[in-house]
Amino acid sequence: MTEKRFSDMTNPELRQEIVALNEKARKAEQMGMLNEFAVYERRVLLAKAYLINPEEFKPGQTYQMKDGESTFSISYMNGHFAWGYRNNAKNLEGVPISLLQL
Repeated sequence: MTEKRFSDMTNPELRQEIVALNEKARKAEQMGMLNEFAVYERRVLLAKAYLINPEEFKPGQTYQMKDGESTFSISYMNGHFAWGYRNNAKNLEGVPISLLQL
């Protein structure tokens, strides 16, 4: 059976997937499998992005990132990803909108 894409999931399915991924991440961390843990953490961030309305984020605006230390200036949106510059850096990067604070 193929896995369903986050974009094809309903909000309840996304929430259920986030719980399952968090559990897998916890087990991977307990077993010392840090690479696997990092993959699950990243998937949780991606799934959470699909629970947020991307229209709440506006190009040209700067948002605080959830790490509490960085800012992110959005150049453009592409689905549930914001593309722009972290801390006014020179390199364009894309981040899931779940990393940005409203």
